[in-house]
Amino acid sequence: MAATDRRTATLALAHALTAAERGLAVFPLSPTKLPALPSPHRGAPAPVRCRGECGRPGHGVHDATADPAAVRALFALAPWATGYGIACGRPPHHLIGVDLDTEPTVLRRLARQHGFTVPATVTVLTPSGGRHLWLTGPPGTAVPNSAGRLAPGVDIRGAGGYLAGPGSVTARGAYRLAPGTAHLPPAPCPPALLRLLVPPPTPKPPPAPAPGRGAPAGQGLVGFVRAAREGQRNARLFWAACRAYENGIGDALADAAVRTGLTTHEARATLASAARLTAPRGAGAPPAR
Repeated sequence: MAATDRRTATLALAHALTAAERGLAVFPLSPTKLPALPSPHRGAPAPVRCRGECGRPGHGVHDATADPAAVRALFALAPWATGYGIACGRPPHHLIGVDLDTEPTVLRRLARQHGFTVPATVTVLTPSGGRHLWLTGPPGTAVPNSAGRLAPGVDIRGAGGYLAGPGSVTARGAYRLAPGTAHLPPAPCPPALLRLLVPPPTPKPPPAPAPGRGAPAGQGLVGFVRAAREGQRNARLFWAACRAYENGIGDALADAAVRTGLTTHEARATLASAARLTAPRGAGAPPAR
């Protein structure tokens, strides 16, 4: 390894240890920003869904740790590492990374629209000209990762995601702390922004009433379809139709679906898909009426 490479790797470890001292879980990154350690399951005959349960390193963000000895051991296994990743969503900080690929004005405009203020917080400048804002979330709230869902050029790193830490060096350049933010702790995520980041829980469908117990068969499914809001109509109709065909109730849901705003053609197409899925092998699907 060249002297420059050794120095870069040594600095990456030093920066990673500094982050670990702040309670941030870290792991080594390669110059491509990908995890530096290869998966121990490479070459397996079938895909292996392992998040480190096997006890071996090489599981990316799932290797992340704030224990200094464990951090040193990971970097010793990856002497080619030039940076480090910081796992988001982990206690004690429950870090949320706001990754801005565009000018911060996009986030400020979003803040005005939804009534929150972008707080002063740790900010990392990226080699591509963007920036990472570090925020903290409440315990017990899992913020999902997303790309462009909040606004164009605004990505979110939450549970299961990671950020390249300041001091990391990639093929495109170095990550560095923005002037005046090094002394700041990660700021709490504004509640209004948190509501945008965490999708509302999906309502559980009501159980279909048993036939002969005060409600016609399928009435619960009809009510479930009729309660659909925009964006839920096809999904609710498909789920209810599958349950209806499985129980021999038939396709009496078309009228309910049309009442929610679907066209007759859309409702019939969804019912036909459910009928094909639930039809016994070799049997033709009943026609959607």
